[in-house]
Amino acid sequence: MRRALVLALVSLTLPMAAWADGIDLINHFGTISISNAGITSKGSQLSQFNGIGPGHSLGSVSFSTGALVSGSIQTGGVFSSVGSTFKVIGVGNGGQPKGVIFSGAFVGPITWTLVSQSGQSLTFQLTGALSGQLYNGNTVSGSTTQTFHTTVAQLAKGIVHITSGKTHLTAVPEPGTLGLLGLGLLGIARQARGKLFRS
Repeated sequence: MRRALVLALVSLTLPMAAWADGIDLINHFGTISISNAGITSKGSQLSQFNGIGPGHSLGSVSFSTGALVSGSIQTGGVFSSVGSTFKVIGVGNGGQPKGVIFSGAFVGPITWTLVSQSGQSLTFQLTGALSGQLYNGNTVSGSTTQTFHTTVAQLAKGIVHITSGKTHLTAVPEPGTLGLLGLGLLGIARQARGKLFRS
C-alpha cells in the first residue's frame, strides 16, 4: 500500500515539474511600423516579469511578423508567421534574468483586429501563438496580446503606438517526462488491480 502511495505522489509531481517554468510578461510603450510586408516593433519596455514590477524598465520586448495574408491594415486582417520573431531581453534589475529571457517566433496566423474607432482615433489588437526557448533552455509555447493606438493619418504612414502587451509562456513537457508519467500510472493501476483480486 505504501509503495502505491509513493508511486501516486511521484506521478502527480511529474506534470507539475514539467509545467513549473511558465512566465507572465507585460510590456508598455514603443511603436510599430506596419505595412502589407509585415509589422516590426521598436522601443517597447518590459515593465513586469512574473509579478516583478511595475516600475522602471526591466528590459525590452521586440517582435515582427510576416506579410499580410488577408484583410487590410485599416479594418483588420491576418499576418503570416513566416519569418516572424518575438524576443524579450531583461536588464537584471529586481530579480528577473539578465540577457535574453525568451527568444522565439509566432506560430500560425497572427490576428490584427480593429477594436474601436472614435473619430480619427483607432485602437487595434494583435494576437498570436508563440513558441521558442526560455533563458534556462526550456522549450515553451504560449500567446501574446498587444494593444495599440493610432490615428487615421498616422496609420496611413504606417505609424502605430504600443499601449500595452501581455504575454504568457508555459513550458512544453518533454516526451520523456510524459513517458515516466504514463509508466507511473500503469504501475499504480497494476498495484490497485492486484490488491483488488487478492481481497
